[in-house]
Amino acid sequence: MDILILTGKFGMGHLSAANALREQLIQDGHQAHVVDLFEYANPELAPAMYWWFNVLVTYGGVFYNLYHDLTVNDSGDGRGDNLLGGLDRLLDEHAPDVVVSTHPICSAAMARYKEEGPSDIPLVTCVTDVTCHSEWLHPGTDCYLVAEEAVRQGFIAKGADPDTIVVSGIPVSGRFRPAHRGGSPRRELLIMGGGLGLMPRRDNFYQALDSLPGVHTTILTGRNDKLFRRLDGKYENIEAVPFTTQVEKYMARADLMLSKPGGITCFEAIAARLPILAWQPFLKQEQENANFLVRRGMARIAAKEESACLAAIRDAIYDDEALSAMERAMDGLAAELGRTAACAAIRAVAEDRRVCA
Repeated sequence: MDILILTGKFGMGHLSAANALREQLIQDGHQAHVVDLFEYANPELAPAMYWWFNVLVTYGGVFYNLYHDLTVNDSGDGRGDNLLGGLDRLLDEHAPDVVVSTHPICSAAMARYKEEGPSDIPLVTCVTDVTCHSEWLHPGTDCYLVAEEAVRQGFIAKGADPDTIVVSGIPVSGRFRPAHRGGSPRRELLIMGGGLGLMPRRDNFYQALDSLPGVHTTILTGRNDKLFRRLDGKYENIEAVPFTTQVEKYMARADLMLSKPGGITCFEAIAARLPILAWQPFLKQEQENANFLVRRGMARIAAKEESACLAAIRDAIYDDEALSAMERAMDGLAAELGRTAACAAIRAVAEDRRVCA
């Protein structure tokens, strides 16, 4: 079976999910190709689009959230129409048996293509946050892969066919696996600032981290080269790491992770059974992700204000009972989902079978 996976680099979560699905599908014996549809269809415009998106979510979160709230019940049909020409060329090139989308605009474009085609290529949409936002819902979608049952119920309430929705979790690479923890007197704290390296700016924060008794901190600074240079080698108990593709290595050795609650990061930590301390989120989809983590007992919330954040770190990292409870909650969720659910659903769609019993 030949599968085409459409995505976009508005944040790295959509691309990470696409690559994880590709890995799983290839292991399942299929051919799978990941294509950034925005870059393919509009190669000259895509870099500027991605740059402006990063500026918006970094400095214009109020406007981003306003748009999110105004469109929460609006599918946004038509938003992918400018991608249709490129999509037509791409489908001619690949002639896939199934199209999988990990971005809502890619899903909108493929749904419109099927409507105007006509085309009988099945469309599977993989939702990359714990959200019921209507931007993911499009006529012509044969299957939705969602993070948890609450999202499934939210989509059903908005009119989606229950038999098309599979609770599969958000796909992550098989490199993220449960790690054996304990036995060391030193605690390991992992701090992730997201793909843009969003981190506190004042030296007091890092001085206080460095002084935590028995704690070694690893900070993944992402693409924030200035922060990496500022921290590298300065503190005895802090290790700064620039942009890396080996996040799983740092998760495996950590006892607690402090991070923005992006959908992919959350499910990578769940796969690694790594307890989460989520920075108080501002963006709406991250609020939804954080609410899910706390509701399922897998995380605590840390305020953005630096002294409160440090207090939350101290309260969590020395609390063996709380850390163990979060790991057990992650074990329970992983048992519910099953790693093969997404591949099974995609196979079922390709074979023109119902994806849900």
